Amino acid sequence: MFTNLNLFQTSYAMARHAGARQAVTAANMANADTPNYRAQTMASFADSYENGSSGKMRTTRAGHLGLGDATLTTSNDFTDAEASPNGNSVSLEQEMINAVEVQREHNRALAIYKHSLDVLRMSIGRR
Repeated sequence: MFTNLNLFQTSYAMARHAGARQAVTAANMANADTPNYRAQTMASFADSYENGSSGKMRTTRAGHLGLGDATLTTSNDFTDAEASPNGNSVSLEQEMINAVEVQREHNRALAIYKHSLDVLRMSIGRR
């Protein structure tokens, strides 16, 4: 059931992507005082999905064509933030904003998953 319904796969990919973005944000915050550390960023799921679907091959499951999970390997770009005198480009204010945005993405993925389960349960007569 889980592997055949695209909505469940998409919400799962959204939640995994939000987790990966949170890891990047946490790494940036942890290295806020590290000299010459360049803050990293990861595109939102919508941007990743839109860019990944424009004629490029996408994987539908882990190990498909030996490419692994395409949603998590898409982008660890460096930000264009101005560096401090020690060469560090992490802005804690921006990272806090990113953390809130990631939390919203994760909550959205869980809400889609939960609503899809509710619809599925209602369609088979169970509530």
